[in-house]
Amino acid sequence: MNDLYSRHRQVLPDWLALYYDEPIEITHGEGRHVWDSAGNKYLDFFGGILTTTTAHALPEVTKAVAEQAGRILHSSTLYLNRPMVELAERIAQVSGIPDARVFFTTSGTEANDTALLLATTYRRSNTVLAMRNSYHGRSFSTVGITGNRGWSPTSLSPLQTLYVHGGVRTRGPFAELDDRAFIDACVADLRDVLGHTRPPAALIAEPVQGVGGFTSPPDGLYAAFREVLKEHGVLWIADEVQTGWGRTGDHFWGWQAHARSGPPDLVTFAKGIGNGASIGGVIARAEIMNCLDSNSISTFGGTQITMAAGLANLTYLLEHDLQGNARRVGGLLIERLRSVAAQLPGVREVRGRGLMIGIELTRPGTDEADPQAATTVLETAREGGLLIGKGGGHNTSALRIAPPLSLTVAEAEEGAAILERALRSTY
Repeated sequence: MNDLYSRHRQVLPDWLALYYDEPIEITHGEGRHVWDSAGNKYLDFFGGILTTTTAHALPEVTKAVAEQAGRILHSSTLYLNRPMVELAERIAQVSGIPDARVFFTTSGTEANDTALLLATTYRRSNTVLAMRNSYHGRSFSTVGITGNRGWSPTSLSPLQTLYVHGGVRTRGPFAELDDRAFIDACVADLRDVLGHTRPPAALIAEPVQGVGGFTSPPDGLYAAFREVLKEHGVLWIADEVQTGWGRTGDHFWGWQAHARSGPPDLVTFAKGIGNGASIGGVIARAEIMNCLDSNSISTFGGTQITMAAGLANLTYLLEHDLQGNARRVGGLLIERLRSVAAQLPGVREVRGRGLMIGIELTRPGTDEADPQAATTVLETAREGGLLIGKGGGHNTSALRIAPPLSLTVAEAEEGAAILERALRSTY
């Protein structure tokens, strides 16, 4: 056990998850690569849990942060803040939400907390609809709406949460249906739930479930849900903490795959907008954002240095069409991994879109999750010079692949080759 790991265990919680039997300390990065304290170089296919959206040590972001740090780091929302206003204007412009207002937080968890506060206040209801297999953060309110037992340590909650079907296409009671019938069955389930409860405040849903193993419904499910929700006045919160900013390739926001019935009422975001800086936030129609009847501030949400990072990062992402790169390179990577999976009995499915790819693992010859295999592949990939993630919900285990969106074709092929060797050595 190295000294830093020993010190970590002495002063930090036992429940603070660490990857690898021998945890690594990442000391620096450049582009799509990082290095650990032993000097080992890795191709990063997880990007700080989808936070490093553009690249490690991106010069444009580094320069913006350094220049802002030389002026002032922080003043709070009690004072006018030019970088915060400028980033809010940019985000409102690309949000797709009419008359959009933006509130900044420091994380996705806090963003979802804020969205829940707004929705329950606006609707005068503490009932919330959420998706099975979902994950929305680690605060008291967000674990109460998380439909993933492995990440929800308590059933106590200020909210009454009801879970509906639809976030996982290939498992559950509707898995054998075709896409149209699947959507119809999920809509019928939603209608049934609404008939058994007091009027909910909102439905919160990830367009692609992140921690749950990069699962998603057929395109159009949330549009169909939206039609039902509108009948009851129920708001739609799209949790875009992991899917936003072009990550899925086909769309800038994950909800746009379900846009037939209009945009969400609220969108939450975080992670990728800051390229590693601590930024989260909520976008909502003005009437919803302005529904609070008491004062509120955010001490560190919208602080100048993180806003400088976000502005530089969003500008780079848009000017270099990283969404398009995610679509092109991600499409090649998915097909490459599917060709490998077809030869391996333990790979149940390769799924995803853009550079948000899940590989679900099962015990060969069964449909049962194989979490030990996921851990083994994770370890073997690291030994081969590749960092990936893992996830999954009820009886599922999946590898999670989410590189920076500037990934090159050569790097995609390099990572796929390392991952292929890790999978073949496991199965």
